[in-house]
Amino acid sequence: MENSWIIFQKLLVLFGFMLLGTFSYKRRWLTDDGASQISRLIVNIFNPALIITGITSSDGSYSWSSVMTNTLLAVILFASLVAVSPLFVRVLRIKSSMRNMYSVMLIFSNLGFMGIPLIEALYGKTAIFYVGMYTLVFNILFYTYGFYLFEKERTSEKVHFQWKKLINPGVFACLVSLVIFSLRPEVPGTAVDFLDYLGGAAVPLSMMMTGVSLAKMSLREVFTEWKMYQFTFVKMLVIPVIAGLIIRNFSVDPMLAGIMVLMYGMPNGSMPVMLAVDYGMDSSLCSRGIVLTTLLSLITLPIVTYLI
Repeated sequence: MENSWIIFQKLLVLFGFMLLGTFSYKRRWLTDDGASQISRLIVNIFNPALIITGITSSDGSYSWSSVMTNTLLAVILFASLVAVSPLFVRVLRIKSSMRNMYSVMLIFSNLGFMGIPLIEALYGKTAIFYVGMYTLVFNILFYTYGFYLFEKERTSEKVHFQWKKLINPGVFACLVSLVIFSLRPEVPGTAVDFLDYLGGAAVPLSMMMTGVSLAKMSLREVFTEWKMYQFTFVKMLVIPVIAGLIIRNFSVDPMLAGIMVLMYGMPNGSMPVMLAVDYGMDSSLCSRGIVLTTLLSLITLPIVTYLI
């Protein structure tokens, strides 16, 4: 129960940032162009810095066995979501024209911007590095399988993947973290402080951008789509609970097991929206999914936390 209360309090802080973003957009302190520029700064500067601080600001209590176990759990998480997504969209009776979009929303959650502060609140700064491994697997899968699903949605032609898409600041930050972990160099205090300040901006700004998305929508649109409630219930409660029950049967470090279960329960991520816009597709479904799942996480995440 104590962990659930910690998560609930942290979520209230994150929701405060989100409401601040909504208010700023409504007051025209923040424009569409400004929000777009801030999003690029988050993706390319602030979030990569946040990932690196997971190792530079930690107490160094990592071992290769724990890192490998954590990475394996990250691979299992995404592999299981990819495997169940075809069944998932059929059980929910999603229209065939929307199945790929729902699959993308199921698989690619907000592991970084919400996952990092919540995991840090429970397990300390050391755990940020472990979340970074999930984001590394996320990036590799998103720029391969995620692109494939979007291409499949847009065209019936054969899909060709471009490996250069994997070269991005998020993947680079994860690789830098791995190098620092492997070599254990003495990182200058000034560099640590610099990265801490940069990384500290990622979470409030990213939640403010979610608030901007909320400001652009009709609340009636967000709260009257019954199919999205079904989606949220299965994605953010049923699947994490099943994962938690299964992982109890294995001798896995409680912190690593807890991180994995919480990763299953995270709300929708913003990357699918950005990709939908980039592909010239209707991004409203993904946007509504982000807002509703983020709002409902105030209820679902404390419940999931109670079970770990």
